[in-house]
Amino acid sequence: MKPSERIRVLVIDDSAFTRRTLVRMLEGSPLIEVAGWARDGEEALRMALETDFDLITLDLEMPRMDGFTFLRIIMARKPTPVMVVSGRSGHQDVFRALDLGAVDFLAKPSLRIGPELQTIEQELIRKVHAIRQLRIAKVQDRIGTTQALAGPSAAPGVPPRVVAIGASTGGPTALMQIFSAFTEPPSCGFIVSQHMPKGFTQSFAARIDRLTVFRAQEAETGSTVEEGMVLVAPGGSHLEFESREESSRAIVVPSVPGDKYAPAVDRMFQSAAKIFGSELLGIVLTGMGDDGRRGAQAIREAGGRVFAESEETAVIFGMPQQVIRAGAADIVAPLGEIPALIQSGRPAS
Repeated sequence: MKPSERIRVLVIDDSAFTRRTLVRMLEGSPLIEVAGWARDGEEALRMALETDFDLITLDLEMPRMDGFTFLRIIMARKPTPVMVVSGRSGHQDVFRALDLGAVDFLAKPSLRIGPELQTIEQELIRKVHAIRQLRIAKVQDRIGTTQALAGPSAAPGVPPRVVAIGASTGGPTALMQIFSAFTEPPSCGFIVSQHMPKGFTQSFAARIDRLTVFRAQEAETGSTVEEGMVLVAPGGSHLEFESREESSRAIVVPSVPGDKYAPAVDRMFQSAAKIFGSELLGIVLTGMGDDGRRGAQAIREAGGRVFAESEETAVIFGMPQQVIRAGAADIVAPLGEIPALIQSGRPAS
């Protein structure tokens, strides 16, 4: 796609209200063209196979052909970036769709006009604009590999005390690949800020807990970082840390209007760097923008280390690229090597 070309979008939803709302939101950007819409999967599949679209927004529950079937077919026959638009009750369905090749997701707009609807509109436009940087071949590479990685093997070493991971578009699948690679938890705790809407992060933490060897939960104020535990920052809030009575604990900070990301990787990294210092490892995975760059610099300044996912595997190279350009990455590595690097606890010689 040339930078001067508008992003052609196909909107699929059996709800007339949702279709109209999405079309109105999308047409608010001069960079986007709603090139078609469909009421069900069968109609959408015909359109998608006959016409080129840069992005498809997809409802999962539809008559005649559901969204999962549509995803399987389109990714096999004509790989195209797909963004799921899901109700808050369909959390696990969203993560199943990501495993099948969807690149991102968005909460369904509600009937009420208010701040939440405005937030969804801003998020939709931002995510669609990010499609220009997405490499669909990298999405195809990740389909079906979540459970396929072997356990990490590396020279014995001392893992960091805390591993902080930040990610955006493509991140849920990348994070599952990292956590699924371990056959037993390393002797460190994990904290995660994944750009994700409010209401979905609890289900994402439950998915990690259910499908990997790690214990995982959505972070709450007062949560502690423990070996073998993954704390996931709540969507719509920020995850920070404080020291209290010779121990450290999490603080969940509500977002405010104007926050570009919530949770923000920078805020988690910067706060964790002050508390954990040289015992902290920061990892920046796939995603658009520069969230994580300032935080990675703070980790380095505190004596910690930073890994960045390489362009070789990143679905969108924006976030790790910004860390690398800032000179804040100790190691740049493809996703499949990151679990072994965590386990080894030191840069490879």
